[in-house]
Amino acid sequence: MDPSKTAVVLIEFQNDFTTENGVLHDAVKGTMASTGMLKNTLDVVEAARAAGVAVVHSPIQFVAGYNEITRHPYGILKGVVDTNAFVKGSWGAQIIDDLTPTDADIVLEGKRGLDAFASTNLDFILRSKAIETIALGGFLTNCCVESTMRSAYERGYEVVTLTDCVAATSQEEHDNAIKYDYPMFSKPMTGQEFSAILSGAAAAEDSSRGY
Repeated sequence: MDPSKTAVVLIEFQNDFTTENGVLHDAVKGTMASTGMLKNTLDVVEAARAAGVAVVHSPIQFVAGYNEITRHPYGILKGVVDTNAFVKGSWGAQIIDDLTPTDADIVLEGKRGLDAFASTNLDFILRSKAIETIALGGFLTNCCVESTMRSAYERGYEVVTLTDCVAATSQEEHDNAIKYDYPMFSKPMTGQEFSAILSGAAAAEDSSRGY
């Protein structure tokens, strides 16, 4: 794994999911606690930045009234509309303070659905930076993270899923996705395992340069 050709993609680390009083927090806090996802993600981001890995934030947000999507949403997007989640400019749609993007980070615009590639310029950004490997974390384990994983796999990226940096609305859905779906379209590993690979790769690169 070449850190200069690797990106960490953080999907929907926004207050409505991650933070007490977020409208969807109660639905995910159980699996968040079971994986320790916030601390694990912060550790991954720290390791990624130290190794020179690109950090990409992929928030989802809508204008008030949700005019960007169908008037009759169903499935997961109906849940978003019914709870008035991720409204642009609101506290709930903000990226959490602990993961406030740095000037070097990339913040995607235009995510309106599940797959982070579908309505954004993520693919263009990654290819323009010669990224070959992407590591995914965020919400939901079996929804936006999985959709993005499958799309990245189809596009020819080396895909890593960070199994303890994700959360779902139930432990069963979370466990099922990691056990059965993730191995088909990615290389599942913990955040600590990923960070160790990055550290080793960065050390090897420094050694080759005589540092």
